[in-house]
Amino acid sequence: MTATPTQLPTELTNSCPGDNTRDYDKPSASLDIAIVGGGIIGVILALGLLHRGMRVTLYERANDFHEIGAGFAFTGVARDCMQRLNPQVLEALRRVGEENRHPNNRYWDGFNPTDKRAAESQDALLFQMSARELDYWGCLRSHFLREMATYLPEGVVRFGKQMESYVDDEGAEKVVLRFTDGSVAEADAVIGCDGIHSRTRQVLLGDTHQASHATYSHKVAYRAVVPIADGISAIGDDKANNQCTHMGPNAHIVSFPVNKWTLLNVFIFLHDPEPWPESEKMTAPGTRDEVAHALRDWSPAVRELVDLFPEHLTKWGIFDMAEHPAPTYAGGRVCIAGDAAHASSPFHGVGACMGVEDSLVLATALETTMARSYNGSVSSKALAISTAFQVYSAIRLERSHWLVESSREMGDIYEWRHAATGHHADQCKAEFERRSRKIWDFNVDKMVADTQSQCIL
Repeated sequence: MTATPTQLPTELTNSCPGDNTRDYDKPSASLDIAIVGGGIIGVILALGLLHRGMRVTLYERANDFHEIGAGFAFTGVARDCMQRLNPQVLEALRRVGEENRHPNNRYWDGFNPTDKRAAESQDALLFQMSARELDYWGCLRSHFLREMATYLPEGVVRFGKQMESYVDDEGAEKVVLRFTDGSVAEADAVIGCDGIHSRTRQVLLGDTHQASHATYSHKVAYRAVVPIADGISAIGDDKANNQCTHMGPNAHIVSFPVNKWTLLNVFIFLHDPEPWPESEKMTAPGTRDEVAHALRDWSPAVRELVDLFPEHLTKWGIFDMAEHPAPTYAGGRVCIAGDAAHASSPFHGVGACMGVEDSLVLATALETTMARSYNGSVSSKALAISTAFQVYSAIRLERSHWLVESSREMGDIYEWRHAATGHHADQCKAEFERRSRKIWDFNVDKMVADTQSQCIL
């Protein structure tokens, strides 16, 4: 079965239990939602809203679906949310995702071992944590996005559309979106999923608001995907075939297999005391030599892993909203979700998972308020939308704000820079467990029930 990115295969429309055919008897079927941003969270949210009978138009500034080929992972909590949003989302992840083969996520000393044998010994293992609680499934972003896109009905996506501004006038029937190409569109509601430098957030909060612009976390990342055989040669079969973290002074390395264990996805993170040169540009040219220089005193296995990187690299400045969190995620008939709402550093590994949780709350809130209050009038629809968005913001602010702040601190823990833990393995493990428990020990049923109970008009 082959389908273009914006076509829904006929057999799925006819038979898939999670199909996106609309129920015109539902009040939510009258909703016309504009999603700004066609990345992972924008597409997940679109599929969740379509599954509830809503009309969706997704505006993406690129000319096709494009995601960086780097990998990421989804927790068991996030997968539960996917299933509730639309079973097709989880099915897409199942086709491209890999579970950790080892029952534990392990954290290794990447600095002190003097040879590769020592680096693979139990003496180099700082600590381990059960992989079953966070229960990660890893995949390549581009593969997951491609799989989900096959479920989007034809006409849902508008490529080459970069939003410039919107107007949400009280009393007006629709929100008006304006794009940089001069075109205009209308929708009942707008949800910004346009990422870390979200234009929707800037318009919502105001260009001069501190939270409108993410700030530099003083961490940089270098990414490479290498053949699994080369990874095995560098760090050993056990480490290469499982999620693996090497810790050390002012740097850390995270690696895990992707593409059905044929490739090893490697992230090298370095602390950077200097300011980032361009706040609106997240990348800069980099080289393998500069990474090798930063890790010149690390173990031979880590240095060999660095040697697998291409000579010329992209250096990613890591920005987040830890210093200036958004005070709200909603205003009127407009809201923001995912990185647009709470851009996080990647050191907890659950930034995208938070966006999946956002999407479930948004879909639930919109469906609930429309069912309870919409009577066919413009005013009742506007009230239902604004109420749903305010409930969403209230439900999601505390958890997502905590995640952004904690993730930045986790970066320092990995790199032995956190004052409370230093390089002490026992203290690092205790802090990991305390913080990670807040991520995995989360009641999705309660989140949904709280959302529904607060949707009071």
